[in-house]
Amino acid sequence: MSESPNIATLAAPLADPARARMVTLLMDGRARTVTELGQATGLTKASASEHAAKLLAAGFLRAERQGRHKYLALASPEVARLIEAMMALAQPAPGVTKRFGPRDPALREARLCYNHLAGALGVHAYQSLSARGFLAHAPGGLDLTPKGHAFCRDFGLDAQDLAPARTPLCRDCLDWSERQSHLGGRLGRLLLARMESLNWLHRRAESRALSITPEGRRAFALTFPAG
Repeated sequence: MSESPNIATLAAPLADPARARMVTLLMDGRARTVTELGQATGLTKASASEHAAKLLAAGFLRAERQGRHKYLALASPEVARLIEAMMALAQPAPGVTKRFGPRDPALREARLCYNHLAGALGVHAYQSLSARGFLAHAPGGLDLTPKGHAFCRDFGLDAQDLAPARTPLCRDCLDWSERQSHLGGRLGRLLLARMESLNWLHRRAESRALSITPEGRRAFALTFPAG
């Protein structure tokens, strides 16, 4: 008997188009009720509940109850990374001209990948940090260099948030539209939160797209110059 990980069992719950649509909807990091997921996917509440139960049992989703409502969200950042990578590798539907990523220009430029920045801006930031020696690419994984720590502190991040912890500080995440890596991990989340606090980016209702302000566009170019 093979001792290899059972990839088929892991991937099986996502083979249904409705369940695949559900997890992609949750890639913006927001939690939703079964009713909301059903409305977004064109399913009845009963059918949406059945699909959601399978995703919960498989470990792709987590549930949290608040008052009378139960909210569903992606189970972890690792699940989000898996979904983003699968979206990047997926083939288009039959009869559709092959094009990587979303058609919406706003989604292609800047979007949420669970809790960090994706799209052209996310890839650009990753490449800028790498080119300036702020990220260390090693066999053991991605890490922040001493120069990178200094940059992050100057950017307004708390040194305590950058300290070693159980969850990785830096992670490569294959971008859906750019087919290159953007930055995930705790640092990806911290950088996005800082950009939002500086009024560079704004989240949109019911969309993964992020709006970049004129001030944010100028500041982003200065903070993350091309390598």
